[in-house]
Amino acid sequence: MPSPRPASPHATALSAVASLVGGSTTGPDVEVTGVTLSSQDVLAGDLYAALPGANTHGARYAAGALEAGAVAVLTDAAGEQVLAEDGIDCPRVVVEDPRSVVGVVARAVYGTADPALQLVGVTGTNGKTTTAYLISSALTALGRTTGLIGTVETRIGDERVKSMRTTPEATVLHALLAVMVERGVDHCVMEVSSHALSQHRVDGVVYDVALFTNLSQDHLDFHPTMRDYFLAKASLFTPERSRRGIVCVDDAWGRELADIATVPVTTVTSLADVEADWRLLPGDDPAAFTLSDGTTSLALRSALPGDFNRVNTAMAALALMASGIPADQAERALLVDPHVPGRMERVTPAGDGADPSLPLVVVDYAHTPDAVAAALAALRPATTGALVVVLGAGGDRDRGKRAAMGRAAAEGADVVVVTDDNPRSEDPAAIRHAVLDGAREAGTDAELHDVEGRATAIEAAVRAARSRGPGSVVAVVGKGHETGQEIAGTVHPFDDRVEVARALDAITLERGGVA
Repeated sequence: MPSPRPASPHATALSAVASLVGGSTTGPDVEVTGVTLSSQDVLAGDLYAALPGANTHGARYAAGALEAGAVAVLTDAAGEQVLAEDGIDCPRVVVEDPRSVVGVVARAVYGTADPALQLVGVTGTNGKTTTAYLISSALTALGRTTGLIGTVETRIGDERVKSMRTTPEATVLHALLAVMVERGVDHCVMEVSSHALSQHRVDGVVYDVALFTNLSQDHLDFHPTMRDYFLAKASLFTPERSRRGIVCVDDAWGRELADIATVPVTTVTSLADVEADWRLLPGDDPAAFTLSDGTTSLALRSALPGDFNRVNTAMAALALMASGIPADQAERALLVDPHVPGRMERVTPAGDGADPSLPLVVVDYAHTPDAVAAALAALRPATTGALVVVLGAGGDRDRGKRAAMGRAAAEGADVVVVTDDNPRSEDPAAIRHAVLDGAREAGTDAELHDVEGRATAIEAAVRAARSRGPGSVVAVVGKGHETGQEIAGTVHPFDDRVEVARALDAITLERGGVA
């Protein structure tokens, strides 16, 4: 389903587009009313951006785009050659690197240079989704009309659209911002991935507030080194991309970012021995804490377990205040449970409560070593029996983190069930083997299991937890909100939450409960 477009687009002359990007033009000076990278999403009046790709050039699809209603093409010299080879004579703008200018072109066409809404961008390895939901939920509780763009979904007020990636392409992003303005949205909260920053997907957007949660190993299949990964994130904290920043300095990367950022930055920490503008102080129970800068104090409570979620809540509070929300209003609004899909999400059987011997089961998106460790640490205080974890690792992605994920699981759980995540084109057994190697290297007393098939592994884990007595907890990590599993090039319907509920229901039925 194509992403929403403005109902009342305005026209921009192709000559103005060419002047903006310093490109050469051919053909009549037509007017464009939209921009797209996909020939399948073309609407009448569009400028089709034909970019070089890994396997073929986008100009190969120009004929289809023009037939669908595109009025002009933006491409490079290679694309222009393809157009000539295919006998296509159309209005066009030619630049050296079209991908690098698509964002500013989309901004001009959709009129989003200075949109009439507050923009908040959240980046970091872990916590982006949770923090974005916390901010969005609080804004809604305060009566604001909010937009949300992220890993799970896109929200335009009350409308929800499934997201295909964490941060959409620049053409889609600017169209979404224009739609939000058109529909009266006053705040938009976005997750901003390192891929998006590196691939020009957020070009042309300037965030009023940018947040950095943390940095740990991930995406090293895309970024050559951790420093490259860090520098991609750090680029958000420049005047070209944001007006001010909020940086968690709990890790060394955050502290370095606070030093090199070229926009004003507010720092926050949960550590007693780290200097910061704001500090988290423990409360009377694990969920409660005080956020203080020495003058102003907010009494906050995390709706989700774990130290990292207290930090996410603090970041959300600072973002709200940076957006002009008074501290007391931010404090009250953050008491609303945001319900973040697939983030420490408790799953219950249909007949919840029918069988008190059932373990607590949560589904979480943790898919990095640090996130796995943090999720298990968050659940350990609630575990009076055994802590069981189900995890795997994605295929065709950063192989270096697989053993580290296994180690984190074995160090944090009593029982580790290694299974399949999204193996993609790789051998699932080989991926499981790499995770298990790391778990063995941990040298703990954790019980290790290799279980082929994720549904089978989830049921085995739930039964194992129940057999270990009351107070046992199961963490099913890695996929979170995802509703598909990619195996050998095919995406099969699969939802951890559905499989957990089935396993719990099966046990309930066996014991004569109501499911």
